[in-house]
Amino acid sequence: MVYDNARKLAQELRESDEYRAYCEARDRAFQNESTKNLIAEYHKLQMKAQANAISGEKNEELLQKLQKLGELLQFDMDAASFLMAEYRMNSMLGDVYKILAEAIDIDLSALEA
Repeated sequence: MVYDNARKLAQELRESDEYRAYCEARDRAFQNESTKNLIAEYHKLQMKAQANAISGEKNEELLQKLQKLGELLQFDMDAASFLMAEYRMNSMLGDVYKILAEAIDIDLSALEA
């Protein structure tokens, strides 16, 4: 029963407006190989920055690179649209995780940024 409901939720996520907008924005942004590579680099830097934050390290050079790359991507309309759609998708998924965690009294505060 739980797995059936999880599959139903997965289907609803695939049919959501947020996911459709994400896919459309991703497809547009990734048509340009340079934009695709810059977004991939941005994601790598984000992961490193998050890992540093979790471990208590502060790498100013990394944060500056991340900020500059983010600013550069904001000038590309397709990249900016993709990053916003990705943010909305991740926000929705975060809300779903919170709802599920609350249902079974699991503390996810360690995952919050």
